[in-house]
Amino acid sequence: MALCTPTLPVSPLHRTLASISPSGFFLSCARFLGLRTWGRSINVLRSPMGWRVSSKRWNTGIIYFSLSDDLASSNGTSVDGYVKKRNIVEHILLLRAKENLSDAEEKDMLDYLYTSQYQMSGIIAISLGRIECPNLDNFTHAVYMRFQRKEDLAKFYSNSYYSRILKEHVTPYCYGSISVDYESEVEDDIIPIFRRGEEFNYGVECMLLISISKTAPEHAVEDALASLWNLTLDFGSDIVQATQGCNLNVADSEYTHAAVIRFPSFEAFKMFTESPIYKDMWKLKFHAITRKALLLHFLVDAVGTELM
Repeated sequence: MALCTPTLPVSPLHRTLASISPSGFFLSCARFLGLRTWGRSINVLRSPMGWRVSSKRWNTGIIYFSLSDDLASSNGTSVDGYVKKRNIVEHILLLRAKENLSDAEEKDMLDYLYTSQYQMSGIIAISLGRIECPNLDNFTHAVYMRFQRKEDLAKFYSNSYYSRILKEHVTPYCYGSISVDYESEVEDDIIPIFRRGEEFNYGVECMLLISISKTAPEHAVEDALASLWNLTLDFGSDIVQATQGCNLNVADSEYTHAAVIRFPSFEAFKMFTESPIYKDMWKLKFHAITRKALLLHFLVDAVGTELM
């Protein structure tokens, strides 16, 4: 299935803005179409000393962890332990900007969206930018936000300040948008929760949106999601952080599942998406059960001096 096809031309890339954020990798898998929770999640963190921490969480709620040395320690031993997890909520907003959008208008729109985190409580991480790859849905810009709780997301949607931002600084420049929200979990620590650290100052933010057929067997969906999960783990340090889950607002979007993956560089992103393993996984696991899919990415730079 082709995930990138030609669409409207876009003007020169606007400087992408992102929070100063963390190191490490996290991926969790959520529910299938709201039917039940997919009872396993994986978290992999790599420390500067080369330690690799991996975990499995089963339906019992117990999280099993193992600690191993990626640098092949001499004794080859591992230590089992427990790591506390915290739920988070991921928010994706995709915009279709008007074809005649000027650089000044684009900067105004992105600056107001980015600085909304300072005017409203609840947003704990944010990145946004110009989508690099043309796509079937003609989306030109993407906004990613993280919230601690679903209640914070609900307050965000109903916030009058955010409504004014959309009305005065987004809607005049765009002719369409969609939102996708999903719940996931990360290690209960500042770095993975708030995406803070040098590795989050730059790189590529990748968003994968998937529309699973309603008639798809549940076991096939779980198998496909597990394949994506395992593949992401296999790429190790070439992925900074990743989460995935089931869309909480299917009524407002045709996409049922989403994933957000932060790559440390464009080369790492390209290596992942163009790898034969990724292409084979999509063909063998997702093609038969997927009605539609959208793979988007934008470049991330540290916040500079061009904000309002």
